[in-house]
Parts: sequence; C-alpha cells; structure tokens
Amino acid sequence: MAGRCAEREPSERIGITVIVLGIILALIGYFTAISILTTVGIILVVVGAILTLLGTMGRAVGGRKVWY
Repeated sequence: MAGRCAEREPSERIGITVIVLGIILALIGYFTAISILTTVGIILVVVGAILTLLGTMGRAVGGRKVWY
C-alpha cells in the first residue's frame, strides 16, 4: 500500500504547481488589465485541478500513472 502512495506524489505535485502558476498569472492579468494572462491563468487552474483529481484517484493521465 505504501508503494501506491509514493506513485501518486509526483502527479499531485505537478497539479498543485499548475494551479499555483495559474493563480499567479490570473492575478497578474487582473491587476495589470491584461486579459490574455487572466484567461491563461484560469485555464491553468482548471487543468491543474483536473490533473490533481485524476492523480489522487490513481487514474492514468495521458497513458501514464506518474508524471515526473
């Protein structure tokens, strides 16, 4: 069982990293009135949330269970 937890860690970290990057870009875009940054930031938050959810469920994403 411990091996399965170790397999999930990299995908969860990447998902969280994408979410944080998306929030940063969305905030920069909002405060500087650059709409493309806001749009890209929101898209990254959504993609990061999906990757994190799929990673926690143990599902393969893009044919791989673990993304390094």
